[in-house]
Amino acid sequence: MIRSKVWFRCSALHDLVSPIIVRPATIGWDAKERKVELTIERSLTGEELVRRMKGWITVDPSQVIEVFRQYGRLKVLDDRDLVVEIEDERGFKDLRGQLRKQFGSEIDFEPYTS
Repeated sequence: MIRSKVWFRCSALHDLVSPIIVRPATIGWDAKERKVELTIERSLTGEELVRRMKGWITVDPSQVIEVFRQYGRLKVLDDRDLVVEIEDERGFKDLRGQLRKQFGSEIDFEPYTS
């Protein structure tokens, strides 16, 4: 298993950026006739995190997700970093080639080190 950190070209400054989870999403409820004091926290999945980058990066997140699905899976590692998990070196090279072909230099990834 190869894990690689994913980088996108920023729409505003055109440098490479990687989204991170700063804190989990907190979800609560409003009730019409009572007070609900229950909240839950959960982190986003890798695909959810990429989808939320729409407009902030120079590529369409939906297209990016489809390419990553062909070769591996997007994951938020350690509740913070966006990585792609790829089975082997061949998949790593094939994914890099497909990303370059479809998106040029707008996306990159590199071996993940925690």
